[in-house]
Amino acid sequence: MSSAPAITSKMIPVARPYIGSEEEQATIDALRSGWITQGPRVAEFETRFAKYVGSSHAVALSSCTTALYLALVASGIGPGDEVICPSLSFIATANAITYTGATPIFADIDPDTYNLDPASVEMLISPRTRAILAVHQIGLPADLDALSAIAERYSLVLIEDAACAIGSEYHDERIGRPRGSMACFSFHPRKILTTGEGGMITTNDGELADKLRRLRQHAMSLSDVARHSATRIATETYDEIGFNFRMTDIQAAIGMVQLERLGILLERRRYLAARYDQALEDMPWLQRPHVPEHCLHNYQSYMVRLRSSAPARDALMQGMLEKGISTRRAVMAIHRERPYLENESGKHLPHTDRVADTGIILPLFHQMSEADQDYVIETLHTFTI
Repeated sequence: MSSAPAITSKMIPVARPYIGSEEEQATIDALRSGWITQGPRVAEFETRFAKYVGSSHAVALSSCTTALYLALVASGIGPGDEVICPSLSFIATANAITYTGATPIFADIDPDTYNLDPASVEMLISPRTRAILAVHQIGLPADLDALSAIAERYSLVLIEDAACAIGSEYHDERIGRPRGSMACFSFHPRKILTTGEGGMITTNDGELADKLRRLRQHAMSLSDVARHSATRIATETYDEIGFNFRMTDIQAAIGMVQLERLGILLERRRYLAARYDQALEDMPWLQRPHVPEHCLHNYQSYMVRLRSSAPARDALMQGMLEKGISTRRAVMAIHRERPYLENESGKHLPHTDRVADTGIILPLFHQMSEADQDYVIETLHTFTI
């Protein structure tokens, strides 16, 4: 029996959240305040987040998955409907559609940006199509001009899955000022701004924001803050079926600190990404990220592609691991996972399949030193593909 290859004791991770003493103190302050579940800190975080992205309203939730689901529910999406989305995305994108009883219809991607190809989207529109769920993949903005034009032409709802896109810009506007009805963000530890778990929906529609706030808290007519601050007895009612999708004040306290330091986090990631771009320029077997001129990438992940086959990609990843460098496969192809194998729209996605088979996510995080990045780059240069 052959033994497993030896792996060096030094490991460079793909990602690592940046949490400092300020977040620790904010957590302590929240715990001592008496507000542990959704309360005044959540409301303050929503106000600050909306101001940052340039939207009129922000609604905090327990995750981006619940944000996507609630956005679809609030848009009236349900059984019998179809929602067009990419297969090249984390499975939560399609799952959120499936939760509603609707069917995800997978469109192909632009092989350079990894985002929805508008032409592929338009070809898939049917009488049952109700919405387009556009993903800003690994932080790079999708083609919102083309997608919003399609949505308007066919009277479809456009929702942005902006899970990875905090701080990214499209035509000099931050993602989160929705081109469609809503944009949904994630605060998972793999994201640049983290609250541990958590999500946010942004919208410019005040009535829609009110509806989202009700639905996230069991459709309660009065919030906890309103009831606790009332000077007269206040009794809530429950006029529709709602959900428990609340963010806690503890998470919001962390999120506000993270939002304050977001500019520094973005600057560092863009600096490290530029170092990768320059250092990998002389590797013809590797395709670096392509960023259209009208987009500003936040580099939530730095993904490269091999100009060869999946076995070569997997061998490279194993070789990197043995050198103490953690990598990840490209963004998954949802249509290859068991729950979606029978989805007919997943049978003709050549660009999605190619990117899923040949992409590699390299380490990139705020605390990454130039020396560690140089080691990653030097190790890559030792391989011949």
